[in-house]
Amino acid sequence: MPKASEHWERIEAAIAGESVDHPPVSLWRHFPEEDQDAATLARVTLAWQRRFAFDFVKLMPPGDYPVIAWGGASEYRGSPSGTRTVTRYPVEQPADWPTIRPLPVDHGPFRTVNEAARLVARELGGAVPVLQTVFSPLTVAYKLSAGRVLHDLVEHPALVEEALAAITETMRALVHAALAAGADGLFFATQCATADLTDPATYARWGRPGDLAVLEAAAGAPFLLLHIHGPAPHFDLLADYPVHVLNWHDRRAGPSLAEGEQRSGRCVAGGLDETAIATLAPEAVAAQARDAIAQLKGRHLMVTPGCVIPIATPDANVAAAVAAVRSNGERSQRS
Repeated sequence: MPKASEHWERIEAAIAGESVDHPPVSLWRHFPEEDQDAATLARVTLAWQRRFAFDFVKLMPPGDYPVIAWGGASEYRGSPSGTRTVTRYPVEQPADWPTIRPLPVDHGPFRTVNEAARLVARELGGAVPVLQTVFSPLTVAYKLSAGRVLHDLVEHPALVEEALAAITETMRALVHAALAAGADGLFFATQCATADLTDPATYARWGRPGDLAVLEAAAGAPFLLLHIHGPAPHFDLLADYPVHVLNWHDRRAGPSLAEGEQRSGRCVAGGLDETAIATLAPEAVAAQARDAIAQLKGRHLMVTPGCVIPIATPDANVAAAVAAVRSNGERSQRS
């Protein structure tokens, strides 16, 4: 059970659409030079949390950790977002799909990411919710194959279906292990539920079943956040998922936070332009946070970026967002 704290009170109130002193606020970034080791990732994560006292922690393992687990390789080449470049993909041709078999999650990259979760959760003592980042099965297949899965599910559907079953089994085990390690819930990310990659029928056939199977493994967790990645999200197709909070690129892709909350009936997270935040003036960042609060009068809302922020984002801009939420939240609720 969650421990009583002001952070948990805000999270629970936001999920329920109730009044609170201010909406929960959190921002996240990659740590590309420190995310290959559990202890180091935990250390920089805790330092980031202590600097800004966010209302929840989104753990930031390297986004390619499933690629490495299934035998790929990557290196950091200076991406502004802090993501690593894959140098070897596990699936390079259709004949490689049968090599994607279920994996144990107690060693390798899977163990690393959940050991980091354990260390962070232990240090925070339950006072701050901790979310483990887990990718949807179709997203994992996309990552494993440099995107060729979208071609192969048409040309070689039986091969892809078998691999997706193996990935789904593994990700379900990873979720169980994450919760056992001390994570309070998931940041569950799908990167293929967007019209530039799939149509709704394709995602309903190949994405949605695996998504729901992985989320079922987290049933009962107190904080499940769904991230719908991409410039044209299939928002309504995913709006009924069994999660507490929806997050997407509301500033860059839409729908707006207010529209998303109305269409889904869920708590929504966003309001900060995750790309522009690196170069905006602090007051402009604060204005985005205040606008997010105004859209929903501070309820059914968490103020966050639409996705990961660039690693070069000035601390002053992160602080401006946090300060704007904390100083403006209660006033906006009363307006």
